[in-house]
Amino acid sequence: MADVTSDMIKELREKTQAGMMDCKKALLECGGDQEKAADYLRKKGLASANKRAAREAREGIIATYIHNNAKLGVLLELNCETDFVARNADFQELGKELSMQVAASNPLYVDIEDVPAAELEREKDIYREQMKDSGKPANVVEKIVEGKLSKFYAEVCLLEQEYIKDPKVKIRDLVKNKIATYGENITVGRFTRYKIGK
Repeated sequence: MADVTSDMIKELREKTQAGMMDCKKALLECGGDQEKAADYLRKKGLASANKRAAREAREGIIATYIHNNAKLGVLLELNCETDFVARNADFQELGKELSMQVAASNPLYVDIEDVPAAELEREKDIYREQMKDSGKPANVVEKIVEGKLSKFYAEVCLLEQEYIKDPKVKIRDLVKNKIATYGENITVGRFTRYKIGK
C-alpha cells in the first residue's frame, strides 16, 4: 500500500472537490494514483447521486450570461444544499455553463414534469394526426408518438438537452456529475432568457 501524503490528498481534493477523508481513502484504495483515485471518487459519487436527489437544495446562486453583442441574456437559479458549495468557483462555473446552454438552445422548461399537460396533449395529438393515414396499428403509432415526444423533450426541456460543448453528454448528466463531485443535491430552479426585440 502506497504512503499517502497530505500533499497528495490536497492535490486530489483540489481536482475533485471531494472531502479530505474521502480523498485519503480513495488514494489508499488506488495505491496513491491520482487519476485512478479521481475515477474512484467519481464512481462512488455517481452511485449515491440518485439518493441525494431527494434532499432539499436551499442555497445557491443566480448565474448570468450576457452574449457578446449584449442583445441576449440569461438569468438562471442554480441551487445546492450549502453555502460552502454555492461559493465554490467550479459550482459558479456550472451556473455560467447552464446559462450559456439556455442562451444557445432556448429551452422553455427546466424538466419534463414542468411541461403543461395541455401542451403535452397538443403535441401528442399532432403526432397522432401525422400518423393517421400510415396504416400502422394503434400500439405501433403510440410507440412512434412516444419516440417523437422524446425528441420534443430534448428541444424544450433544459435537463433533456445535449450539452452544447459536448453533444454526447446530456445536461441532466452534467448536473449529476457535479452532485457526485460535491456530495450534495444540485438543482436548476428556474431561468429566464431575454432577447432584444422579443
